[in-house]
Amino acid sequence: MNALAEKECTECKGQSEPMPVGELGRYHQQIGTEWKIVRNHHLEREYKFKDFRQALDFTNRLGELAERVQHHPDIYLAWGQVKVMLWTHKVDGLNESDFIFDEKVNELPTA
Repeated sequence: MNALAEKECTECKGQSEPMPVGELGRYHQQIGTEWKIVRNHHLEREYKFKDFRQALDFTNRLGELAERVQHHPDIYLAWGQVKVMLWTHKVDGLNESDFIFDEKVNELPTA
């Protein structure tokens, strides 16, 4: 398990600013290249599946995880693909919880 995945997502109480750009790069190095930082604002990752059923099953696992940790991504489901977009809405940008959550998503089975 990745060290970030072992952490818990936290509510951003009192935090009013997104993570500084310099920190984004440091965190991005920890999560690998599958997740893209888009406009220093949010994380995106696309998953490919052999059919709609597998994509739907993954989406359901992702939704259950989001509810369990109370950190909710935007999810786009289509035939054979799932796109995940993640940021902290309260700060309109990224914070550590987003990187923690993406590592938890990485541990979900995709089949």
